[in-house]
Amino acid sequence: MDGGGSDTAMYGGLEAAQYVRMHHHHLCRNDQCTSALVKHIKAPVHLVWSLVRRFDQPQKYKPFVSRCIVNGDPEIGSVREVNVKSGLPATTSTERLELLDDDEHILGIKIVGGDHRLKNYSSVVTVHPEMIDGRPGTMVIESFVVDVPEGNTKDETCYFVEALIRCNLKSLADVSERLAAQDRTEPVVGSY
Repeated sequence: MDGGGSDTAMYGGLEAAQYVRMHHHHLCRNDQCTSALVKHIKAPVHLVWSLVRRFDQPQKYKPFVSRCIVNGDPEIGSVREVNVKSGLPATTSTERLELLDDDEHILGIKIVGGDHRLKNYSSVVTVHPEMIDGRPGTMVIESFVVDVPEGNTKDETCYFVEALIRCNLKSLADVSERLAAQDRTEPVVGSY
């Protein structure tokens, strides 16, 4: 991936690279950067997906989200207002649900407003079953494209966004693996 991201084959091998080619293609202008990150989680895919798909409750695993409000049932085109915890250079983010495919386990989001520097940011998260140590596990891939802010380089911008995504993916793994360890293998039920 260009713009400071690493080749996904380094993270997840050939299979991850194939998923990236299939689901994570972002049109990247010269003033933007893009990257994809892979996380392997020791929890079944249905459990991990039940957390990822909750457009209305990202705080279930995203540690920087303090609150999220969605009017109505989350569906393609729905907008959420996210409050960000202190410590980040932002307090709010307005995000639109672009893609939600429960069969293929794909979630796409675009940031459409807020008080942050992530302009024209969009991301895709895909969730794939795999075996880890002989047990059902999950490979999560998250990719993004975003404008490079004035005064920053592509590498600096990608490094910042990748750090946030790594933190979110680590938290997703922690929450999912904790639920799996409790033998809670049914999906986390929500208010859809």
